[in-house]
Amino acid sequence: MNVLVRGLALLVLVASVSACSVRNPVSDNSPDAAVEAARYVHDGPRQLTLYTMISNESGSGAHTSLMINGSQRVAFDPAGSFRKEGAIVAKNDVVYGMTPYMVDQYTRFHARETYHVVVQSIDVSPQVAEMALRKAQTLGPVTEAQCAKSTSALLQTLPGFEDAPQSYYPRKLMDYFADKGATYDRLFEYDDDDKSKVLAAFVPEYERQ
Repeated sequence: MNVLVRGLALLVLVASVSACSVRNPVSDNSPDAAVEAARYVHDGPRQLTLYTMISNESGSGAHTSLMINGSQRVAFDPAGSFRKEGAIVAKNDVVYGMTPYMVDQYTRFHARETYHVVVQSIDVSPQVAEMALRKAQTLGPVTEAQCAKSTSALLQTLPGFEDAPQSYYPRKLMDYFADKGATYDRLFEYDDDDKSKVLAAFVPEYERQ
């Protein structure tokens, strides 16, 4: 009976984090030259922005990512699927070139008929922002279903965030950011659930000019 209970618990855990179990569909990382060319410096406050994707049906967390505004603005998107070769610049699980247009596209990509997105931001010192950026860049590809756990592990290395909960559950990190006084916003959209269609239609910013 205990084995059965543990087995059911594992199934529940896998189901709850399945949205961050899609590995990067791009076979290779973007080349270093593309990473450097995509560098974007945002003039806003140094900031950590937590993204939590929430099921519209169950209310459970499905994916976690962290946007970092340091000496450049990037998204740490562990085991994420916001990737399109030749159009979205990413190395391991860091997405580069997070301009206002890309931030909008990234947020809308995750909001659809089955999920909405909670966006929470905390201002930090330039030193903490830079530590977060460097840590994200040193991590290799995150394994499946580890999005929340890897994000919390990154946060725990930062001054002021050492108490971040180690958890597989995105909502725990969302609650943690709320307790730390983060700003709060939500995005609901009702596009088709097939995100591959969004990526297929994605137009890079330089092609829009």
